[in-house]
Amino acid sequence: MYSIEWGDDDTAIALDYWWNTRNLKTYLFSPSGKFEPRIIHDRNYQDRYNDPGDFVTEENEYGRDVLVLDKGSVYLVGAGYTAEGKKPFIDKMKLEDFSTYRMWKAKNENKLESIVRPIDIRKGKILTRVESPNEYPNYNIVEYLSSARKKITEFKNPFKSMEGVSKEVIKYKRDDGLELSATLYLPANYDKTKKEKLPMLMWAYPREFKDKSSAGQVTNDPNEFTYPWYGSPIFWVMRGYAVLDDAAFPIVGEGDEEPNDSFRKQLVANAKAAIDAVDEMGYIDRNRVGVGGHSYGAFMTANLLSHSDLFAAGIARSGAYNRTLTPFGFQSEERSYWEAHEVYYTMSPFMHADKMKTPLLLIHGEADNNSGTYPMQSERYFNALKGLGATARLVMLPKESHGYVAKESILHVIWEQDRWLEKYVKNRGKESKDGESGKHLKKTKK
Repeated sequence: MYSIEWGDDDTAIALDYWWNTRNLKTYLFSPSGKFEPRIIHDRNYQDRYNDPGDFVTEENEYGRDVLVLDKGSVYLVGAGYTAEGKKPFIDKMKLEDFSTYRMWKAKNENKLESIVRPIDIRKGKILTRVESPNEYPNYNIVEYLSSARKKITEFKNPFKSMEGVSKEVIKYKRDDGLELSATLYLPANYDKTKKEKLPMLMWAYPREFKDKSSAGQVTNDPNEFTYPWYGSPIFWVMRGYAVLDDAAFPIVGEGDEEPNDSFRKQLVANAKAAIDAVDEMGYIDRNRVGVGGHSYGAFMTANLLSHSDLFAAGIARSGAYNRTLTPFGFQSEERSYWEAHEVYYTMSPFMHADKMKTPLLLIHGEADNNSGTYPMQSERYFNALKGLGATARLVMLPKESHGYVAKESILHVIWEQDRWLEKYVKNRGKESKDGESGKHLKKTKK
């Protein structure tokens, strides 16, 4: 059992799922035993395009969230993923036959309106958030039964310098025909006609799927506000780079095949497809492409640099590089090391450190307590790389865990990344002014 949404003595909804098949079932049942459970939904929960949404709840007299029941009906709020972007919606469902009626759907033509929360769903009153790439998110109270709308905030864009940045969700195909997507940023005033060849930074995170149709769905929205945060690669669009953010990196294993059985092959195919797509648009110098990621994205980065020649340099933050140190499973891998030792070995960048020929920046928090990414992962991998003569740098952040919090740490991380990209990506092949050899272990703790 995954979860239960309680309603009243005769109405409750239960959800259960089976990870191996990505199947999710939703049941209507009677806590008092008035009727036998009935299946409402039986679906692949990774199929975002056909997600029926979440049931709307309200706080009862005891401070607990319970189903909103309205004369034999319930309400669902959905994100509304489509190939063109998000179209959030509100449906009303009759519990008698599970038929639905769409009460409201966001238009989202040039902006993105998302449902923050229902205020009074029976009266059609909701709180929404409206944004665009250059319009900072603001909030509205929408009464969709009467089409009334009231804007309740007037937040100004605090990132004015990024207003001219070009943003586009691009779609392309992998060599096996799988549909992929990513968000492409180009510097302000970039001339798309002259098409100056830019260096590019690609940022991604692999995700596992059991079917290609779900893996190929678009979850990026072109109308989302361009919001820089400490871990974002978007900063480098202001430094003259093309930035390919949230590039789709699906790892698919259909039928009896597990996704990780062909992890490396699919990883490289995803990366090549992304670079090919932007290169065909004429915007980049494919010899000056960097790749980066955090956590499992760092694991991805190390594998890509070890098993392809697609990149000029890489950035790997808070990653794991030796899967034998997580022998009872990792990420979405359920098999233990003793059941699939070849998979663990093949996927571990540490085991292939001798193949690393590309500069790699490793960053890790000294207090990382995430069970899959203890600091030892980066320390041992760095030692292996340096022992084999690879160009690598390890930065250990004092008192930081899996994510980074201190202002000093965040600014230092951004500086380290910028310095690495400027030297090994933008100015690839040029002699460094400071003559850095790359043989550095930066630790502020003695």
